[in-house]
Amino acid sequence: MAMTSDETTKICSHCDRAIPSSNIDLHFAHCSRNLERCKVCGDMVPRKYAEEHFLNTHAPVACSQCSETMEREILAIHKGEKCPQRIVTCDFCEFPLPAVDLAEHQEVCGNRTELCHLCNRYIRLRERYNHESRCTGVPENTVGSSRNVRAAESDQGAHRRPAPPPPNEFYRKRFLLTIAITGIAVLLGSLFFPRKTETSQVH
Repeated sequence: MAMTSDETTKICSHCDRAIPSSNIDLHFAHCSRNLERCKVCGDMVPRKYAEEHFLNTHAPVACSQCSETMEREILAIHKGEKCPQRIVTCDFCEFPLPAVDLAEHQEVCGNRTELCHLCNRYIRLRERYNHESRCTGVPENTVGSSRNVRAAESDQGAHRRPAPPPPNEFYRKRFLLTIAITGIAVLLGSLFFPRKTETSQVH
């Protein structure tokens, strides 16, 4: 008949481990004399290494990059994932810079444009991935297309306001106005000029 674990083991009151009943007294004497529980993590460590364990595992240390103080055991995670001064690279230009400056840099860098050689359009770097996944590869002339858009808009606006006169009509009207003014000036001159002449002859 098999014996239950309660009948074969006992819990050490010092380290809380299950120890065979036949060895519990010997174990307790050795355990209580040589081991102690770490007050920070609760692990049982040899008494002679208790201070070393604390210094190597739990003693506060300063991050060499940002000077923040933390437990040594989380220092590696801090340096790799959380430190604001850790070096990261820009998603757009791969320039290395401190993490604390990344957002501001990428806000500017992502608004730069590059020419898509498939459709001949300038695309913002932050939109490049989505553009490449949707780009049909049909070349477009961005200047021509923008002019076409303006032409279409002007055609729509033509129904709202009268079109300006063509250039030749403008120059024709200005020419006629010049002739009319010149004719009036000549007529006035001919009226006053003979009188002056007659007056001068009398004197």
